Amino acid sequence: MATMYLVQAFKQNGKKLIADPVQQAKSEEKAIATAERLAPMRAGVLVFSQEVDVETDAYDEPRVILRIGSLPPGLMDG
Repeated sequence: MATMYLVQAFKQNGKKLIADPVQQAKSEEKAIATAERLAPMRAGVLVFSQEVDVETDAYDEPRVILRIGSLPPGLMDG
């Protein structure tokens, strides 16, 4: 199993939030730093990790690390 650290930022377009391409980071700390750098320029940013089994291409449930600003309703609320 390998851990992926991902950063998803959102731009405000009128009343809609538009997702930027997901960025991958090498560590949790780097993902948080990326999110903090993006936050002043975006409506919202989500940092999460996900375990992946590269042999079977199976993904575990994502784990939210950090939420900043406005995010789409219901996005990883669990």
